[in-house]
Amino acid sequence: MEQCDISSSSSILSLFIVLLLFCPSNNGVEAGKVTAIIVFGDSSVDAGNNNYIPTLARSNFEPYGRDFEGGKPTGRFCNGRISPDFMSEAFGLKPVVPAYLDPTYSIKDFATGVCFASAGSGYDNATSDVMSVIPLWKEVEYFKEYKEKLISFLGEEKAMETINEALYVVSIGTNDFLENYFAGPRRSAHFTIDEYQYLLISIAQNFLMDIYQLGARKVSMAGLPPMGCLPLERATNLKSKNACKEDYNKLALDFSEKIKNLVTKLRSLLVGFRPVFSNAYDPILEAIQKPEVFGLETVEVGCCGTGIYEMGVLCHADNSLSCTDATKYVFWDAFHGTETLNQIVTDYLLKTSLAEFIGES
Repeated sequence: MEQCDISSSSSILSLFIVLLLFCPSNNGVEAGKVTAIIVFGDSSVDAGNNNYIPTLARSNFEPYGRDFEGGKPTGRFCNGRISPDFMSEAFGLKPVVPAYLDPTYSIKDFATGVCFASAGSGYDNATSDVMSVIPLWKEVEYFKEYKEKLISFLGEEKAMETINEALYVVSIGTNDFLENYFAGPRRSAHFTIDEYQYLLISIAQNFLMDIYQLGARKVSMAGLPPMGCLPLERATNLKSKNACKEDYNKLALDFSEKIKNLVTKLRSLLVGFRPVFSNAYDPILEAIQKPEVFGLETVEVGCCGTGIYEMGVLCHADNSLSCTDATKYVFWDAFHGTETLNQIVTDYLLKTSLAEFIGES
């Protein structure tokens, strides 16, 4: 799918607003109960879709999932549950949100929550190409397919109520910088870092408009984490004695501010649209800087293996160096948080950006 430049994206948005004014939709329903959790994004929220595509970006093997119910790896890049699972439970739905491509689930299971996310993906199609994973546009295509299945299963009225009142959880963007822009010349040779950010924002805008047209109303758009503090980034920051890469953290804040501004703009322009900006940066940084507040002890490295570079296939059950108690760690592997961190972040978001939806459950 071709990705638009910023100027054409703005023109599309202007035309879209005009059409809304002349063709009012009956999808701008009154606020009601959160009916489902619908997830788009990358490995921070992938419930196991990558298990079913030909890619190395997988985690459906031990020790991943060792603290999940039954001690089984699910494809989540974590020792246990991830944020959408905790959100689902908090909104009175199921304790886990299943992966759309998992054949053991059906539309009956997906009626209260479904995950389209793919580890290694990004806003930019070129990012998903790095590890041959599901691009964001394809995640939206899966959502369209899901919507049709839901209409067949529930009937149009009930299905549209579910679609309109669901909470859409979007967590994506880190890979665009760490696995794409800073990892090779494909984008960095053609865009300054500021230009690349605006390219990503234009893609994010088109994505939000797409899911709005399909019926999404309540959307949580996550900003970036303090990606300079990921164990893998610390490990390569030798000249600063493995401290956090502050330039990466500043970039995360800058990009997150742009996402926040986009959310504010679209919320004011699109009838019935209620996107919120979810700040994941602050709770993660607090856990890193003040681990004792949360009963945590280790922040510089992950639990799996040495915790310095292992993730995905490098994080395997035969590694005798893995920690015994992941509840004391901020990070599970060199790139992803533990179940404990996911719970901390979710609790923070439920009290902040998601608070306006709590009373509707």
